Amino acid sequence: MALPTMIHTHLPPALSGGGMNRISAVYAHQGVASDTKLNRGARRLAESLTTLLNLNIEPLCSRKNLQYSNWDSFDDEKHNTPTTSPKEMIADKWRELHGSSDWEKLLDPLHPWLRREIVKYGEFAQATYDAFDFDSFSEYCGSCRYNRNKLFEKLGLSKNGYKVTKYIYAMSAIEMPQWLERSRLMDTWSKDSNWMGYVAVSDDEETRRIGRRDIVVAWRGTVAPSEWYEDFQRNLEPIGIGDAKVEHGFLSIYTSKNEFTRYNKSSASEQVMKEVTKLVQFYQGQGEEVSLTITGHSLGGALALLNAYEAAVNFPGLAVSVVSFGAPRVGNCAFRAELDDLGVKTLRVVVKQDLVPRMPGIVFNESLQRFDDVTGTLEWVYTHVGAELKLDVSSSPYLKRGFNPLGFHSLETYLHLVDGYLSAESAFRSCARRDVTLVNKACDMLVDELRIPQCWYQLANKGLVCNEHGRWVKPRREPEDIPSPTGEQAHDLSLRIEMQESYKCCMQDKNLAIC
Repeated sequence: MALPTMIHTHLPPALSGGGMNRISAVYAHQGVASDTKLNRGARRLAESLTTLLNLNIEPLCSRKNLQYSNWDSFDDEKHNTPTTSPKEMIADKWRELHGSSDWEKLLDPLHPWLRREIVKYGEFAQATYDAFDFDSFSEYCGSCRYNRNKLFEKLGLSKNGYKVTKYIYAMSAIEMPQWLERSRLMDTWSKDSNWMGYVAVSDDEETRRIGRRDIVVAWRGTVAPSEWYEDFQRNLEPIGIGDAKVEHGFLSIYTSKNEFTRYNKSSASEQVMKEVTKLVQFYQGQGEEVSLTITGHSLGGALALLNAYEAAVNFPGLAVSVVSFGAPRVGNCAFRAELDDLGVKTLRVVVKQDLVPRMPGIVFNESLQRFDDVTGTLEWVYTHVGAELKLDVSSSPYLKRGFNPLGFHSLETYLHLVDGYLSAESAFRSCARRDVTLVNKACDMLVDELRIPQCWYQLANKGLVCNEHGRWVKPRREPEDIPSPTGEQAHDLSLRIEMQESYKCCMQDKNLAIC
């Protein structure tokens, strides 16, 4: 996010860990005394920062007694239980769970139905990282590795009962120096755009369970250099026709377009609103109740608010909610007031130790409103919006203590804490089912007793495959997984589609003949 280091939060080890290994190797030759001095200095710096920011981080030596004394029995117990509970029929309560009453009396203690819904939307946001092509040696770096029809199947999310209908691409309006370009190859699928998220809609079975046709927009957080550069743009820019203002960098990513680009002839805003409009009109035309739920992590949470604002302006009366994770402040108090007037409901999930939700406006923020009688309304002050579900790393016996900004901000850490949260005064939920191993996908947050390697989530053999000659090569993508195939690839894809259609027709003719 706003911190330069946040770009590494979701990168595979090959992209994020190399520099740290070299630094560690250098320090290893400098002796125990200097290492001890370095550790003392690092601890003092961490303690000073946490005191300044009121992060309430426990030092490593003060870790609370763990829930399990025999971690081998923990492995046996957890590995033989399902990772989800049976789905409940929530149709009668969908409006309350969607925020009609600002989640009053549902957050503390956290209602189990709401917990499941929060995790569901969080997993939709996590999919934007898990399917993102981070490989700087890939000609498709910055795209989604799978086409929209296979995304949920590949990531194990088909169980949620949604179907992806549209991919969203975004670009930055700034010119990046060559050394900051994401890909090391000259010939790539796009020099300007990145896969930024997707639109999905609930299927018939899930629609019956949740009581309405739910349209979901999931936005990705910061991974590309141009995106975290935009995150540093702290000036406020007007939005709408009133006094509302939002952070320039977020708005730039949401609205930038260029007719000479391949994927952003229309902006992310225009792409998503065109698809949402089509879906709303179709399902409302069928007489169905429709909701729009927008989710995202980090930068994605900021884009979700901008998206919700635009959707509420265009669809008065549509139930629009935002479920964000680790999101920064986006706009001023006038922006918050307009969102409230438009009926947008926002649930912000934050971790107390995470730095990103404290930005921008780490000093000048909504806390200054107590002085409005003296200063008047300060239009340049950043303000959070909506209801807040605050989580604490120290509540989980499975998470390390100490200063770990990447781990604190990781979306998988958030989902782990949501799964174990009962109330502000309760211990971590003993019957939490979500797989703890997922926490270490892209960070090092799990206690060593669990023996889960850090940053374990990556392609097998870092994407290389052994061909028929015994040589390790980068495989060619399946034609249908190429963002927008051209030339020979497009020809291959069209042939495959024709063959599939011919096969379907043959099977239909065969069935008719049998009948």
